[in-house]
Amino acid sequence: MFHELYFHRFLRYPLVVMGGREEAAREALQLSLLRVVRHIRKFDSEEAFWSWLTVLARSAVVDEERRRHRYLAFLDRFFQWEKVEAVADSDAEARLQELLAANLDVLPWDERELVNRKYFARESVKEIAADTGATEKAIESQLVRIRRKLKQCILAQLKDET
Repeated sequence: MFHELYFHRFLRYPLVVMGGREEAAREALQLSLLRVVRHIRKFDSEEAFWSWLTVLARSAVVDEERRRHRYLAFLDRFFQWEKVEAVADSDAEARLQELLAANLDVLPWDERELVNRKYFARESVKEIAADTGATEKAIESQLVRIRRKLKQCILAQLKDET
């Protein structure tokens, strides 16, 4: 009975207050209807009842707008953070590339050659071992030691920068 008597009139109120944004008005209407169910009481006149309904609707509109603004502010902060992080990531990666290149240049010739063949020429450990006469296990062990050495040097340089 309430729905038949008031629904369309009750929907028009938040629709007008929200400037015709139907989806937001329907959300506000749902909040209003929940408040009606929770706080319904007896009124002396239909005018008093309608005034009470409009107060509920107006507060629901305000709450819906606050929620929407919080969400939009969150999205704005999120995308600003993503931009800052993307710039920081690209700067950090460029700096790591510089440090790697500088540290590769100071490696002994045989170690630098091994790194170049494995990681830049993309040769397999099996191919390198066959070409050098060493075992695959020996080549893998050398690569582990070289990577560990490069990592320690780069981390020390980064620590010195901070």
